[in-house]
Amino acid sequence: METITWSDFEKVLIVAGTVTRVEPFPEARKPAWKVWADFGPYGEKKTSAQITALYAAEDLVGRQIVGVINFPEKQIGPFRSEFLLTGFPTGEGVVVTAIERPVPNGTRLA
Repeated sequence: METITWSDFEKVLIVAGTVTRVEPFPEARKPAWKVWADFGPYGEKKTSAQITALYAAEDLVGRQIVGVINFPEKQIGPFRSEFLLTGFPTGEGVVVTAIERPVPNGTRLA
């Protein structure tokens, strides 16, 4: 495992957001949702997330999530992903990173 410095960590903008909309993504190679999230002062951003095994669309809307919002945008088929939804892969599917209690959208992980 390579160690990093505090300044390396500070380069990654990991923030809280609230899921505002979820839609099917039938064009994706692996089952995925199109997910939009409100990141407060950073605005609303969208992503493709392979989390369909454990989460229905209605389970996600209104949920606070943790996203990395300063990666370059990525084209995924006909969809442009603007952030990385964080989670932990398991044998059953990806478990979305949870926030223990509400924080303002856009709050940065420290």
